[in-house]
Amino acid sequence: MTAALDRIAAALERLAPAPAPAPDFAAAEAFAWHPDPDRLVPVAEVARVDLPLLVGVDRARDTLLANTRQFARGLPANNALLWGARGMGKSSLVKAVHAAVRAEGADLKIVELSREDLPSIGRLLGHLRAAPAHRFILFCDDLSFSHDDQHYKALKAVLDGGIEGRPENVVFYATSNRRHLMPRDMIENERSSAINPSEAVEEKVSLSDRFGLWLGFHPCSQDDYLEMIRGYCAAHAVTVDEAVLRAEAIEWQATRGARSGRVAWQFFCDLAGRQGVRLRVSG
Repeated sequence: MTAALDRIAAALERLAPAPAPAPDFAAAEAFAWHPDPDRLVPVAEVARVDLPLLVGVDRARDTLLANTRQFARGLPANNALLWGARGMGKSSLVKAVHAAVRAEGADLKIVELSREDLPSIGRLLGHLRAAPAHRFILFCDDLSFSHDDQHYKALKAVLDGGIEGRPENVVFYATSNRRHLMPRDMIENERSSAINPSEAVEEKVSLSDRFGLWLGFHPCSQDDYLEMIRGYCAAHAVTVDEAVLRAEAIEWQATRGARSGRVAWQFFCDLAGRQGVRLRVSG
């Protein structure tokens, strides 16, 4: 009987997948997390813009930069929620701040986590916790939750609470179009239909309260929009008459029905392409 059980155990062991090797954090400055099977994939070149090219977000830039510097030095730092208008540079700011702090000599890594992979965040933190020699920005872009979405529960204990909580060498930065990470009409619907309205939304709304920093991004002015484009032209050596630039840029944003950092970059890409200028990607 014992011999049979030993054979069964040996057979099951052969069928089980080999444990994943420990991540090589010296391989890159940025990683993307992929579960099933769990792995941290090095990112050879991060798509980002230089910090000075982000116009109209001075307060958010200075606050996030100071917080990240503190964290990189091993000092207390807050998780940060960057929320607000679409296309105003929320995710660009996170990546640009990471590059700026690394340029100052800090061994700071950035790990991107998709919202859909939040249930695996505990396993990811286990890998990061096991590498105390490095410090990590855990980055989740476009974070939001719907009415029946349970992914937020995996995140709550990490941000504030739980037995283990957030590792000392990890800080969490997220971007969202919503300040409370769920639509306003959903909040009102739950309040109106619940037996106890205040408790109905408290669990989800309280998630945003667990971010120590709330950095708001608002639609840009026309002057900021034009300044963004001028900055891109200077950085990539694109020359154009100021009157022509202004007229074409304003016409571009009018046809888009929006004015933002993203629209400014899209106009600049069109302008550079028409002038035959190849763009240098910042890495």
